[in-house]
Amino acid sequence: MSFLLVLAGPIKHCLLTSSAVFFNLCQFVFFILRSHRSLAAENLFLRKQLALFQERKVKPRRADDATRFVMVALSRMFAWRNALRNVKPDTLIGWHRQGFRLFWRWKSKPKGRPRLPSNIRQLIQQMGSENGTWGEERIANELKLKLGLRVSPRTVGKYLRSGGPVRTPDPKQRWLTFVHNHVKVIVACDFFVVVTATFRTLYVFVIMELGTRRVLHQNVTTNPTADWTLQQFREALPGVHPYRFLIHDRDSNYSRELDRGVKAMGVQVLRTPVRAPKANSICERFGGTLRRECLDYLIPINERHLKMTVKEWGTHYNRGRPHSSLGPGMPEANEFSIPDSDHRHKLRTGYGVAKKAVLGGLHHEYRLVKEAA
Repeated sequence: MSFLLVLAGPIKHCLLTSSAVFFNLCQFVFFILRSHRSLAAENLFLRKQLALFQERKVKPRRADDATRFVMVALSRMFAWRNALRNVKPDTLIGWHRQGFRLFWRWKSKPKGRPRLPSNIRQLIQQMGSENGTWGEERIANELKLKLGLRVSPRTVGKYLRSGGPVRTPDPKQRWLTFVHNHVKVIVACDFFVVVTATFRTLYVFVIMELGTRRVLHQNVTTNPTADWTLQQFREALPGVHPYRFLIHDRDSNYSRELDRGVKAMGVQVLRTPVRAPKANSICERFGGTLRRECLDYLIPINERHLKMTVKEWGTHYNRGRPHSSLGPGMPEANEFSIPDSDHRHKLRTGYGVAKKAVLGGLHHEYRLVKEAA
């Protein structure tokens, strides 16, 4: 309703201007049909009346858009400088230039690409409203991997009115080159501090695979020790495994005994330099993602509540959350096959969109399902 009220003013102004121009055009046609003698007499009669206004110093009314258009059109038919009285010659020339600017602005208006179908636009806006932490790239990855819709992040951002450029690391750094070359056989770990509703401090421990960004193991404790941490490695890396390197910081929990125990599993420990969190950037970033998409939106009641929450979000992180660094992709293969669509901006015929709530509706997972016949 408010949108119609905003458009009512411009539409009314356009109609009034068009009607005034049409009326002046009818008058012009009528004057053409009159005799030259009668037209000259009326012209002189009007000039005499205009002279009376000038002698009495009466200020003329401001010209409307219809009057400006008609005066500019008539000025191209005769020498108008001697007949112009109400405004300065520069003003009339300015009206002429303004008309040309409006004409070429309309003529040069870019057409651009066609808009997305209305149901896809509504789906993008629905994803943005239901998932407050999602950006344009996350929604574009969700559409591509799960719904088979190839929409660029810039197009998504146009409908969300948000987003920004993606910052990528510099591939020339030596440490980053090492990580890229051995990423499939490297795991990383870190502790993250969480405060409960009773102001009790808990520690979330996470072990993740750098190549696929998959969370191998997560657990919660109130008293992290070297023995407890070593036990988490035994649970995350049982038996034969493909991993050869482990990255962790210089926290006191990672004791020499723990490093020897990990080395006995066939994994070489790489300690990060002092005060260099970027050396374990992927795991550190995971901690930020865990907070921004999960822990910042709930208050854990106790250790059990936090463990259940982190476990549920970890499953969503592995199986339902697209990762830009994977192409985009997901750490674990999607169990649902995505049928190819006939058009990149249209859902496949006979399929609809189904959603599944995660963490009580904090996030949603979307997938294609066949519609009932």
